[in-house]
Amino acid sequence: MSQDDGSHGSGRSFFDRLGHVLWGAPEDRDALRETLREAHDRGLIGSDALDMIEGVFQVAEMRVRDIMVPRAQMDVIDRDETPEQYLPRVIETGHSRFPMIDGDKDKVIGILLAKDLLRYFDEGRRATFSVYDLLRPAVFVPESKRLDVLLRDFRSSRNHMAIVVDEYGGVAGLVTIEDVLEQIVGEIEDEHDLEADDVMIMQRAEHEFVAKALTPIKEFNDYFGTRYPHEEVDTIGGLVMTALGRVPKRGERVEVGDMRFEVLRADSRRVHLLKVVPVAEASEVAP
Repeated sequence: MSQDDGSHGSGRSFFDRLGHVLWGAPEDRDALRETLREAHDRGLIGSDALDMIEGVFQVAEMRVRDIMVPRAQMDVIDRDETPEQYLPRVIETGHSRFPMIDGDKDKVIGILLAKDLLRYFDEGRRATFSVYDLLRPAVFVPESKRLDVLLRDFRSSRNHMAIVVDEYGGVAGLVTIEDVLEQIVGEIEDEHDLEADDVMIMQRAEHEFVAKALTPIKEFNDYFGTRYPHEEVDTIGGLVMTALGRVPKRGERVEVGDMRFEVLRADSRRVHLLKVVPVAEASEVAP
């Protein structure tokens, strides 16, 4: 292992220095977080490392329902569709996996990998092509499953997608291994993110929205009909941080006026993405 470069006046390795910082044996997880942030402030660990460590803590505290792609946003293939009907959708969305349903999203019969569809373009195999022969078994997990347990299950089973079910057995959404890893390593741009620079707010369900933290308060007010002041802070992320009095962590919630905000993505420096639910509907949407 290479030695420290001496920039902190020491030849000790990173782990030696980190062990020295942690020598005080924090009493609980919050104390450990504070110790790690002190280590960051002293230059013993970098910002990226701190964000990932905090992400690991967050994964142990969050549930599948907190990060799943909701049912309404699931891209699925119906078993009665022909390849000519669903292939354009497969190409357009760019997903690598698709749940296959039997007429209804509550009836998931398997998972289709987009790469397996390459066989359809083999002229010699097209006559005998059957999508049912390509289906992988669907894995079902409850909304309440902890993310760290789910990640362990993903690793052991080598599955990359699970169908999320509610307490009544209905399909509530889906979750992928990328969704879990994103909580640790930070945002990974994908097809469920607000990719376009000019799209700041997106509706995910009847009373549930996702907003970039950089959404100007004036634009937010115009969209929702709210009246948040914008003299002191310019963005909705700034509004949330002002309400909490600090940079919030992922999973934290706060009510400001008519809206409930939940932090979907954040690091040690700022908020990135927020879930927005009208307070009047929060009891129906929240777990």
